[in-house]
Amino acid sequence: MREQPRVAVMGAGAVGCYFGGMLARGGTPVTLIARPARVEAIQREGLYLDAVHFQGRVPVTASAELSAAATADIVLFCVKTVDTERVAKALQPHLAADALLISLQNGVDNVERIRAASGIEAIPAVVYVAAEMTGEARVKHSGRGDLILGEGQKPGRLPDLQTVAGVFERAGVPCRISGQIAVEQWTKMVLNCAYNAISALARANYGAIAHNTLVHEVMVQAISEAVAVARASGVPVKDVDMQAAGSKLGEAMAKATSSTAQDVGRGKPTEIDSLNGYIARRGRELGVPTPVNQTLHALVRLLEEATVSDGHRHPG
Repeated sequence: MREQPRVAVMGAGAVGCYFGGMLARGGTPVTLIARPARVEAIQREGLYLDAVHFQGRVPVTASAELSAAATADIVLFCVKTVDTERVAKALQPHLAADALLISLQNGVDNVERIRAASGIEAIPAVVYVAAEMTGEARVKHSGRGDLILGEGQKPGRLPDLQTVAGVFERAGVPCRISGQIAVEQWTKMVLNCAYNAISALARANYGAIAHNTLVHEVMVQAISEAVAVARASGVPVKDVDMQAAGSKLGEAMAKATSSTAQDVGRGKPTEIDSLNGYIARRGRELGVPTPVNQTLHALVRLLEEATVSDGHRHPG
């Protein structure tokens, strides 16, 4: 891979625009692939990055065509989990043979789903960032902004991953490589199960959730159930560590609201089926009780049915 690789962001929402914007600010050629309205706004105004330590426009290319990924060395796959298979299958013919596709998505099974749908051997990654779109061409960053890359299934990728990590680091994005990416993914999954649904249902930020004593017990139970499912799946996540991490995340991202809350607020489909819903389904398969996660999943789905506009029922 070249020293200064070309990057395409597939699914330029808050996560894609933040990391794409940071890379572009660091001098990496970046193309954001998004729906036409966002592309038109970025082409007209430029991408405005309102980050914790930086505010300004960054130079990016934007396109509504999947073919814009054809010249990329690295593709950041940032689509919602509900669109994983559809977009992976559509993107596959446009990828260069040696391109790296990195899944910057919630959940723990996207790499397998990408492979099954398209044959692409994606790189698993874990994302920690508080970001939201405050306009079609504006992304607001309010906390963290770091990545963990996994070695994945395909051998010989480690040198490439070291290059990728270096590109992010030079752009001011903390990035490390983990040999235990399943543990890292499940750690993020457990934290998502603790915060995402509650943030959406209560319309509360992470700080308010972490400091509410009544809600704290719900979070403790949601975390314990998710940890039990992870361990039954063969992933050695520790309950005591996750409880502490849950409290720490509430402090580190106190002003953040979850992506689930943002989706509900905009009348869009959520990823709750891949979060608390996944825990409930996997728990049933493994004989692990998950009543709190099942309840949170059901309540968010009910809220989603009441708020999702007809135009967003079938993401396009």
